Amino acid sequence: MGARQIVILGPTASGKSDVAMALASARGDVEIVAVDAMQVYRWMDIGTAKPSSADRLAVPHHGIDLVDPSEQFTVAAFQTAARAALDSIEAAEHIGVLVAGTGLYLTAVIDDLTLPGEWPDVRAELEAEPDLAALHARLTALDPEAAARIEPGNQRRLVRALEVCIGSGRPFSAFGPGTSAHPPIDTPQIGLRWPRDVLTARIAVRVQQMIERGLVDEVAGLLRRPGGLSRTARQALGYKELIDLVESGAVSDQSRLDKAVADIVLRTRQFAVRQERWFRRDPRIRWVDIVADPVAEVLPIVQELL
Repeated sequence: MGARQIVILGPTASGKSDVAMALASARGDVEIVAVDAMQVYRWMDIGTAKPSSADRLAVPHHGIDLVDPSEQFTVAAFQTAARAALDSIEAAEHIGVLVAGTGLYLTAVIDDLTLPGEWPDVRAELEAEPDLAALHARLTALDPEAAARIEPGNQRRLVRALEVCIGSGRPFSAFGPGTSAHPPIDTPQIGLRWPRDVLTARIAVRVQQMIERGLVDEVAGLLRRPGGLSRTARQALGYKELIDLVESGAVSDQSRLDKAVADIVLRTRQFAVRQERWFRRDPRIRWVDIVADPVAEVLPIVQELL
């Protein structure tokens, strides 16, 4: 008997969602779980490359539109939502296809990570500290093992590790090996890998299509919503640059818009590199080097595993 759950992963613009939809079209028992830290936000549709309404009507999708963009969202919250979705898919005797771009969210689900709690007041105090070297020194004193695994310039991870140390009274590293361990699992993982220059071109095309579909108007509408955007949502690729443009009243300035679009492309390329770097650490992933058509080249492999 084949797998009842499978992961299709890769960097942004790699075509993983197309493969998942093609699989769903070829079978009648597929449900998709989007593993994406920004698709959880309602109304952030264009810039997150959220599945279309037609796709979502044709195939059940989970992990999408879980909270308003004014709300903070955590790995633990996603883990809970994804577990519930996978349980319902299994109960229906369907195939669960996790379409993953956010490595930490995926690891939390397939490796069943034990996640520490949240201490917002502690985190806010730590985030107000501009001296990252001081944060790293503080973490070294509290948890040298965690400090050795975190780059001194990675503010997000430094703050999170310190938040847990201070808030829980336990070392961050005491919560298990976390993302550094890759235990055996029953869930096959298929990774889509493109030549870097080709992926760069695909990203540029995708960003331009988002602009043509109305991303600027989407951002303006989000800013008008009650509560606005949470700190996390404001950092989303494509949104951060356009938020600056909209809030400064420079939307009609073509040169400013062109600069914002160029910045989105650059940041997305950099993000794709970070995604690939994260996934490369996992020896359990079966990589497929795409030549031209991700659906034609990956779908037969996925079908064989199922």
